[in-house]
Amino acid sequence: MNTNELPSSARACDVLVIGGGPAGSTAAALLAGKGHRVTVLEKAHHPRFHIGESLLPANLPLFEKLGVADEMRAIGIRKYSAEFVSPQHAEQQRFNFGEAWDKSMPYAYQVRRAEFDHILIRNAAAKGAEVIEGCRVKDLSFHADGATVSAEHEDGRRERWSARFVIDASGRDTFIANRMRAKHRNPLHNSSAIYAHFAGVRRHDGDAAGNISIYWFEHGWFWVIPLADGATSIGAVTWPYYMKQRAGRALDDFLADTIALSPALVERMQGASRISPTEATGNFSYTTDHTHGPHYILLGDAYAFIDPVFSSGVMLAMQGAFFGADAVDTCLRQPDRTKAAMARFDKLVRHGPKAFSWFIYRMTSPTMRDLFMGPRNLLRMKEALLSLLAGDIYGKTPIWPSLLAFKTIYYLSALRHLPRTLAAGRKRKRDILPVEDGEMAVRG
Repeated sequence: MNTNELPSSARACDVLVIGGGPAGSTAAALLAGKGHRVTVLEKAHHPRFHIGESLLPANLPLFEKLGVADEMRAIGIRKYSAEFVSPQHAEQQRFNFGEAWDKSMPYAYQVRRAEFDHILIRNAAAKGAEVIEGCRVKDLSFHADGATVSAEHEDGRRERWSARFVIDASGRDTFIANRMRAKHRNPLHNSSAIYAHFAGVRRHDGDAAGNISIYWFEHGWFWVIPLADGATSIGAVTWPYYMKQRAGRALDDFLADTIALSPALVERMQGASRISPTEATGNFSYTTDHTHGPHYILLGDAYAFIDPVFSSGVMLAMQGAFFGADAVDTCLRQPDRTKAAMARFDKLVRHGPKAFSWFIYRMTSPTMRDLFMGPRNLLRMKEALLSLLAGDIYGKTPIWPSLLAFKTIYYLSALRHLPRTLAAGRKRKRDILPVEDGEMAVRG
C-alpha cells in the first residue's frame, strides 16, 4: 500500500488535541489525569523556539495545579514589575505586582518558551497523554459520535484517529477556524511584530533585574524581556503600514533601524549584540466568531489573539485550557449537560480577551499614556489595574468597580483634551488599516 494512503481503520481516543503548546499540553494533562484517553498531535518537535516569554502572576497557581511549579521556578527569572517608558514623559513608571489588590501574587516569571513549552508537554505525557510530535493534522470531519482526524508524519506516513472530542490548540495556525472560515481580522486592532534575542542589554539592579519594560515609540511599542540565561528578548509591535516600510531590507537591518527610533532603548542597548535570527509575525490581531461547536472547542491563539502588550497570551491559553478540560470532561461523562457546560466555557473564554482588550485598544493613545505614567489610587484604581496586569481577572477579587472608575476618568481626560483626542483617534483609524500584502512585507 502507498505510504501516503489512509489506513482502513482509525485509532481510537477520547480526546484528540491539535497542538502541543501551553493550551494543548495543559488541557491534555488535565484530561488524561481525569482518566480520559488523550492523544496530542504536535507538528514540531520540542524544544522549539516560540515568542511570548513573559508570564503573569496568575500563571503561578496554574503551575501548582499541574505539578510543574518547581520546574518552572528552575528555568525562570522573577518578574516583580512591569515598567513603562514614554518619550513624552521624563520618568519611567513601574507597576509592582505586590501592590495589586490581592497581595499574594507579587511576581511572575520570564522564561524561554522552548524550555517552558517542553516542560508542559512532558508533563502531559507523564500524566498519561499520548504525545506524538512531528505529526501535522491535515484533515478532520465531524459526525454524530465525534470526529475523524487524519494527520501526516514527517516520513510521509498518514494516520487516522477516531475521537469523541477534538481540542484545537493549534495556535496561530487556527486549524478549525481557517477550515470553517471563522477567523477574522480584529476590526478594532491590527498589529505586527519583529523581534530577536540580544546579549549585553543593561539590566536593572536587584529584584528589578527581571522586570519587563515597555517602550513607546512613534509607530507602536517595544518589549524588553530579560531571560534567566543572560539573554534579553526585544521586539517591536507596530502597525501594518510601518512593517510595509521594510521595502526589501533584511529583517536584521529593519529591526536595528526600528530600535534606533527609541533613544531610551538605544541607550539601554549600548554594547549589546544580537544572538538570534530576527523573526517577524504579521496579522498579529484576529478573532474567531465562536469558541466551540459539536464535539470541539478552541483554545488559546486558536480562538483569538489581540496584542502582547500585557503579556496575557500564555495565561489566557492555560486558564482557558483549565476551563476547557472541565467542559470536555462534562461532555464526555454527562452528555445531557453538554449545553450548559459549553455555555459556561464560552462565557469564561470570552471574558479574558474582553477584560484586556479595552486597555489594549487604547494603549498608544496620549490619554492612556498620561494615566499610565501618572497613576493614582483613587477608589483603589491603581490596585485594580495592577490586578488586571497580574491576570487576576477570574476570581473573586472585586476589581471591576474600580476599573469602571478608571475608564470614566479616561473618558473625562480625553474630553478635557478633545482636539488631541480627536487627532489621535483619526491617526489610530489609519494605523490599524490592513495593508495589502502586509504579511508578505514582514517575511524574511
